[in-house]
Amino acid sequence: MENEFTLTAEFNTSTDKIYKAFLSTQGHTLMTGSPAKVDGKTNGDFTAWDGYIWGTFLELEENKRITQAWRTGEFPEEAPDSRVEILLEETNGKTKLTLVHTNIPAGQEDSYKKGWEDFYFQPMREFFGE
Repeated sequence: MENEFTLTAEFNTSTDKIYKAFLSTQGHTLMTGSPAKVDGKTNGDFTAWDGYIWGTFLELEENKRITQAWRTGEFPEEAPDSRVEILLEETNGKTKLTLVHTNIPAGQEDSYKKGWEDFYFQPMREFFGE
């Protein structure tokens, strides 16, 4: 069964800064407060949260969109990668981030929905300023 959700959050920074942070090892590590390794180009691999999350960048549209094949250590071995699409829209010096997470293994949707808020959006608000 395919599970999915969409989340939105607003940050007091430019789309450029968020885009660059997601696509660099140092930026991602500083933005989340946890070790990451990022090869920020199409078909480049990434790991985040000290290896708990890993995947590949599928499509990149500078300062607008990041699409990833994404999984965690909690995925059943036979489960396909999920897909994360991060859409960035800048208005009046703030960025609206829309995150669409699809193809999540059955029963894990709520955990990842909470995880995006707790382990990404909250640290990003602190990093970029409330």
